[in-house]
Amino acid sequence: MDSVYYEEEKTQKLSIKELLGNLVPLLKPYKWRIVLGLVLLILATGSTIIGPVLIKRAVDVNIKGGDKAGLLITVAIYVFVQLAFLALSYFQRVNLEWIGQQAMAALRKRLFNHIIHMSMKFFNDNPVGRLLSRVESDTESLRMLFTNTIVTLSGDLLLLLGMFGVMAFVDWRLTLILATLSPIILILTYLYQKITNPMFLEARKRMADISAFLAEYIQGMSIVQIFNRGKQVRKKSYDVNRRKFVIETKAELLVVLFFNTIFFMETISICLILWFGGKLTLSGAITIGTLIMFIQYIRRFFDPIFHLSEQMHIINKAMAGSSRIYSLLAHEQKIKDPEHPMPVKALQNSIVFENVYFAYKDEDWILKDISFELPKGKRYALVGVTGGGKTSIINVLLRYYPFQKGSVTVDGIDIRDMKLTDLRSYFGLVLQDIYLFPGNVLDNLRLFDKSIPEARVKEAASIISADKFVSRMQEGYQANLAERGGNLSMGERQLLSFARAMVFDPQVLILDEATSSVDPHTEEKIQKALRKLQEGRTSLTIAHRLQTVLDADKILVLRKGEIIEDGTHEELLKAGGYYSDLFKLQFQTPREEVKEYARIG
Repeated sequence: MDSVYYEEEKTQKLSIKELLGNLVPLLKPYKWRIVLGLVLLILATGSTIIGPVLIKRAVDVNIKGGDKAGLLITVAIYVFVQLAFLALSYFQRVNLEWIGQQAMAALRKRLFNHIIHMSMKFFNDNPVGRLLSRVESDTESLRMLFTNTIVTLSGDLLLLLGMFGVMAFVDWRLTLILATLSPIILILTYLYQKITNPMFLEARKRMADISAFLAEYIQGMSIVQIFNRGKQVRKKSYDVNRRKFVIETKAELLVVLFFNTIFFMETISICLILWFGGKLTLSGAITIGTLIMFIQYIRRFFDPIFHLSEQMHIINKAMAGSSRIYSLLAHEQKIKDPEHPMPVKALQNSIVFENVYFAYKDEDWILKDISFELPKGKRYALVGVTGGGKTSIINVLLRYYPFQKGSVTVDGIDIRDMKLTDLRSYFGLVLQDIYLFPGNVLDNLRLFDKSIPEARVKEAASIISADKFVSRMQEGYQANLAERGGNLSMGERQLLSFARAMVFDPQVLILDEATSSVDPHTEEKIQKALRKLQEGRTSLTIAHRLQTVLDADKILVLRKGEIIEDGTHEELLKAGGYYSDLFKLQFQTPREEVKEYARIG
């Protein structure tokens, strides 16, 4: 089992009581609709019970007495009852489906709202496919439980009680035959559920593995193809599917065996009723109509058994799904808003890191004793080799992850005392890994905020030269983007990401390798635009290519999570330290570069 597929193994299934306890708050706003559904259910079940009684009357009274008019009336009543059953069932289904859809839509909104407030660590630990399963598949199992299972089983219970009542009233002897067989049928059903339920739950876990596998490898298909890993991925796909196939095949074979056994039990019941009921009929103890009524009820009696077997799968899915849903909702958010957040204003002075220690796990420190001050209006840069801690500083500043020691303040206010939305409103972020959402160019640049005028969007795009390639698209700013911007080049996607940050006019601009995927000519244009935009604006730039930060007001040099040097480009070169070595590494011959990287890395 791959390590990413751990959640299904840990989640414990809820009991029926706990499951219903989770459902009640969801359905409480629709209590009067539920009462209406219950009334419709009782009426529909009653119409089902009346049918065989009317057939008995037609045979014993109308046909036996030669009463054609009476037979016509009985037939008309029977037709009316069946039409009433269809109408009642229809309105009941529509009513309950409306309730179920409304309740699950509210639950999905609650789930998604909870997910978007989770820390980045949560998303690192949970595959996308599994989260999709929580929001979509598991909520759907709860909807099916309410709109189908609970109603079906409730109706079946009413139907059984009603049928037994009518049969016992008409003839207790034939009723006793069916009552004698009932314990055998219930024991078989219990054993079937006990054996197959764990199998189907295991199959559902394997289905979640398949969903996670597909989500991850389809998104990474370009890597699979370029490195010719198709054979290995196909084998892994086979293994993941095989685990589900093996367990589900065993379960389905037991399903066939059980249903055939129940069909056989139904045949035995009909044979017993025909034998004993036939003898009673021949002796005049009961009528032919009574015998026909009992056979009709026997056929209806076995329907709830089949329903129970079918619905138990849904019940188990709902119990497991509900457990996962509420386990997710109970998951503590690592980063929360304070109970009494400090009011914030526009940046006046500076952002200060003071003795900050940060680790993604335990005390494996990624940042060690980080201290620096970023004054308002200054342009700072973070440089160093990969793994030095540059991006972790941004993660701490934006509170994507909680830091363990020290403090980070904005104008003297600790960022942990601010609302997350207030803190992040200071910043505009441009990442190396660009994400574009489904929709057109305009909506992506203003992130679907219709209050931002189109003119402002176009102005931001024009400043960084994104307007040129957008204007060449057939529909311009109304052009739809493929998934993740797949119909654009990497450089074009990066330009749009930069323009998007500019549209929101941030007080502090954060650039994480923001020009790494554009050609030198485009990069030069962006650098000119940046210099203009950064005038009077605070900025923090992460860069491997030192050429992009030569004019920074201060460069912070990181190595193994520590700031080992700081100063301007000229000051650091003159010092002849680690930064000077990095600079030489990027501007010397390849042979010398290899030797130098081995020395400073």
